[in-house]
Amino acid sequence: MIEHLMSGEATVSALAAPHAMTLSGAFKHIRVLESAGLIRSEKRGRTVWCSIDPKPLRQVAGWVSHYEKFWDTQLDSLSAHLGKTAKERK
Repeated sequence: MIEHLMSGEATVSALAAPHAMTLSGAFKHIRVLESAGLIRSEKRGRTVWCSIDPKPLRQVAGWVSHYEKFWDTQLDSLSAHLGKTAKERK
């Protein structure tokens, strides 16, 4: 659903359509995403429209980026150590 909303706002029906879920299930999922602060919903007439809230996703991306750099460094060190150990065994 979040990926769908990256291209713009959508109705709950449009968000539910590609998935094997009822509208009731879609509303439950949307409430969870709203409570996490990832999306917003607005009722216009009889239709509920959803849009993404990019701020929390930017925070997650920053957090992941920090740990990605950490693990890249650690895994590069492990790879160098294993390469060195393999050469010593020969």
